[in-house]
Amino acid sequence: MLKGIRIIAENKIGVLRDLTAIIAEENGNITFAQTFIINHGEYFGKALVYFEIEGGNLERMIEKMRKLESVIEINEEKPFEQVYGKRVIILGGGALVSQVAIGAISEADRHNLRGERISVDTMPVVGEEEIAEAVKAVSRLHRAEVLVLAGGLMGGKITEEVKNLKKSGIKVISLSMFGSVPYVADIVVSDPVMAGTLAVMHISERAKFDIDKVKGRKI
Repeated sequence: MLKGIRIIAENKIGVLRDLTAIIAEENGNITFAQTFIINHGEYFGKALVYFEIEGGNLERMIEKMRKLESVIEINEEKPFEQVYGKRVIILGGGALVSQVAIGAISEADRHNLRGERISVDTMPVVGEEEIAEAVKAVSRLHRAEVLVLAGGLMGGKITEEVKNLKKSGIKVISLSMFGSVPYVADIVVSDPVMAGTLAVMHISERAKFDIDKVKGRKI
């Protein structure tokens, strides 16, 4: 069972090494980690380190970490999967992104009311280089499972990044648009609201829609 640990620590060399060494000593397996410098509030300039750990003795890990001089505060937290759940990512032109989001958020709300956890992330972005970089970055997003591309024209470098993204197992839904992206997407949907709805249905544990069963189709 996954468990989370949130740590506030001094921003200095060796902190991450000391923390991960303790996790290894207690036979914990780190499945997710993030660290960044806090830029506001009481802990301005300090480091926030968050781990999701599988196995091991969590109580002993926390006890040992508290004894480190660099550690200021430490708390056990629920893993992101239990809080924010699976993620739908929507990229493209602002007006179309908002329409896809309407479908995705409405459908996610229906499932989340019944105990699931599905979150929707949107980013209005234009330009081949900018969209290509955004698509490339999706593979680095924790819990991202479906990408919806919403625009009127996408191809070139964007198409190449979509091909690479699909290798990581993330499904790609494209709106019906000009360019080569629709030819490499898993499915093409003409209605942006429906595209958002289908994205959520695919990752829901209760819905009966599976992109793999309609792969290559235009709707």
